[in-house]
Amino acid sequence: MTDLEYIVKQAKKFYYVQWDEAELRKCVDMLQTLEHDELVRLFNCKWTKKVLKEAIFNILYMDRIGEREERFKEMSTVELINDFEKRSKGNVSLIRQELRKRYKENLGDDRMLIAAAFSRGSKDDKTWITLQIRKEFNGSGKVIYTGDEL
Repeated sequence: MTDLEYIVKQAKKFYYVQWDEAELRKCVDMLQTLEHDELVRLFNCKWTKKVLKEAIFNILYMDRIGEREERFKEMSTVELINDFEKRSKGNVSLIRQELRKRYKENLGDDRMLIAAAFSRGSKDDKTWITLQIRKEFNGSGKVIYTGDEL
């Protein structure tokens, strides 16, 4: 019996009940020996439950996991803002996280660009930037910038 056949047999066995931890670890270890097309077939198999699918996904795309985050860290703030405002590439959430991080770390021109982009964004983006700006009270207790001026 091949590794693939064994894993499918176990997946069928544990389809209706919870996986035995020892057996699951054994199957996950066996995944490393499978070829790419076998992993894809196993991933699409109706007997494969979420636990095993996650392990297969991690093996299939291990080299790509984290690639997007690194790419966003290397992009300029202007490029990130353009992608954020287009909202067409499907990575808005990751771009938003990177812009928020840059906003908190930066006190220069990038910060104003990010504030302007968030003030033109969704309701949550406007709320977030307003709260960040309110944290920066001046000595009199008045808000320096509310996000409505842009």
